[in-house]
Amino acid sequence: MQQSLQTVDDSTPYQDPSFSQFIKHGRNVILSEATAMHHLAASIGVDFAKAVSMLLETRGRIIVSGIGKSGHVGRKIAATLASTGSSAFFIHPAEAAHGDLGMMMNGDILIAISFSGRTRELLPMISYAQTLQVPVIVITSQKGDVLPKEATLSLRLPELKEACPANIAPTTSTTLTMALGDALAVSMMRHRGFSRDAFKLLHPGGQIGFRLQSISRLMHEGAALPLVHCKEPMRDVLVTMSRKSFGSAGVVNDEGELMGVITDGDLRRHADHLMESAAEDVMTSDPVTMRADDMAEDALILMTEKRITSLFILGKNGAKQPVGLLHIHDLTRMGL
Repeated sequence: MQQSLQTVDDSTPYQDPSFSQFIKHGRNVILSEATAMHHLAASIGVDFAKAVSMLLETRGRIIVSGIGKSGHVGRKIAATLASTGSSAFFIHPAEAAHGDLGMMMNGDILIAISFSGRTRELLPMISYAQTLQVPVIVITSQKGDVLPKEATLSLRLPELKEACPANIAPTTSTTLTMALGDALAVSMMRHRGFSRDAFKLLHPGGQIGFRLQSISRLMHEGAALPLVHCKEPMRDVLVTMSRKSFGSAGVVNDEGELMGVITDGDLRRHADHLMESAAEDVMTSDPVTMRADDMAEDALILMTEKRITSLFILGKNGAKQPVGLLHIHDLTRMGL
């Protein structure tokens, strides 16, 4: 029998008594890790700054390595570094010991992740890095005592219990390690002045690529535009609005410059004398517009703030002629 869903809050528990325990356990994990994050933030100091400086000065690539859960986190850190402008990649320690050490070259830098600080599989990589005079940054816990001795610099995570009740499963430690990796990447990104335009070059696909693409790639153009002359009778304007199906019309002057827009709201406000009016009598002057080279993400933000469903798009270099129209549906269809 299907059980009906209820609102989750403390005052209205689920019929199943175990649900309240699930909620309690979930909240405790999040709160425990949030507390640990505060300790991590407080621990950021000179060694962190040295690590950022070392990474920025690297002539070659940033190599990240780790095994087990540290390896999974290491892959994410490498991916974040790469997506924010650093040449970075992940090498698995076992693969490194079977030939992939050849991927490391003089001028690179190695980030080795080991919460215990005793991961033997990382020792061959660190030893080879030392042979090539490749600096080694070890991310470990306060108790880590083997790998830090071989490192150029150690970044130590606060000594805290795992969120796991047995204090065994990597939970809090992996969260802290990932956050530390983000801190390194974003600090480097800020120092370099890494911009949204740079992101656009590195993320041509996926959700980020769509958000950062220019409006010109999404807007309606040419004959699809609902444009009317400022002197045009409203009966003709209504025909254009109905035929173009955007719920609005752009009003232009003799030079084709956008003077205003007419929306459904304007029609309602002038309903008592609509058919005796011209477009310029009904339009809203000084409409919200954007430029063809603006980004889709900015268009969505603006349309949300202004509570409008469509934007007329003007050309580049200060031109006042409309070259396109962007509708909110053009953005939502793409998942923005």
